[in-house]
Amino acid sequence: MILPIVAYGAAILRKVSEPITAEYPNLSKLLEDMWETMYESNGVGLAAPQINKNIRLFVMDSEQIFANREEGDETYVDAPGFKKVFINAQIVSTGGEDWVYNEGCLSIPKIREDVLRPAEVTLSYMDENFVSHTETFKGISARVILHEYDHIEGKLFIDYLKPLRRKILQGKLNDISKGKVRVDYKMTQIK
Repeated sequence: MILPIVAYGAAILRKVSEPITAEYPNLSKLLEDMWETMYESNGVGLAAPQINKNIRLFVMDSEQIFANREEGDETYVDAPGFKKVFINAQIVSTGGEDWVYNEGCLSIPKIREDVLRPAEVTLSYMDENFVSHTETFKGISARVILHEYDHIEGKLFIDYLKPLRRKILQGKLNDISKGKVRVDYKMTQIK
């Protein structure tokens, strides 16, 4: 089932999410719905707060980024794409050289901005079977993970912008929070 994406302005997007256990009700159905929602919305990642669930869960599929990159684009070559579920993720460390990339967000449609992030992230997390992992991710995959991880920490990519840039975008952000934005996926405005 395709779920509506929570629009900017909703309080849930600013809350630190709660961990879950293997007994979380209907988790496999929720994951199925999250994948379907992400693909239908043309996203590469989706965090539970974006579908109005205050839990430490996100999914990502960076394979589609790698499949669509242009020949000779060096931005992506340091890591292959993959599709994964991240439950109760915690950042162990970040590293590598910080780099800028133009990011967007399904909860903040029609706004894309350059964001500086580390090139690597080491993460401890559980997969959909609640098997624990600690892995290091690089490049664009690390960026997507850091973006989605921010969601479960109550942060948004616009928080990395300089105050003047945020002020310039404020009118657009207000319109999004009021539902005055047209997108080709299901969205909901909640307070």
